[in-house]
Amino acid sequence: MCDYVIEELRLVVARKFPMKKMWLDQFFRELPFELAYTPKEIELSEFPIIRDAKDYPILATAILENVDIFITGDKDFLVLEDVETPEIVTMVEFLNKYTL
Repeated sequence: MCDYVIEELRLVVARKFPMKKMWLDQFFRELPFELAYTPKEIELSEFPIIRDAKDYPILATAILENVDIFITGDKDFLVLEDVETPEIVTMVEFLNKYTL
C-alpha cells in the first residue's frame, strides 16, 4: 500500500467521519501490508496516460515498486491497457482468481 493512498484515506476520514479515526488507525495496525513510498516528483511521460492526473502518484508507485497486483475499484485504472505489471484488478476479480 502506498503512503499516498494512506494519507488520502486519513484526510477523507478526518473530514467526513472524524469519529472513525481511531477505527482507521486500528485497521492499519492490524492489516498486514508492505508500505511503498510514493515518489515526490513524477515524470508523467514515463507512465501511461490516465484520465485523472491525481492518480499518477498511485500508478507511478505501483509500477516503480514492482507491485504484483493492484486492487482497485477506480475505473480510471481498470481501463489502462498499456500496463503489464502490475496486474490491475477489482477486489472481486482478485478474490475469484487468487483465493479458494
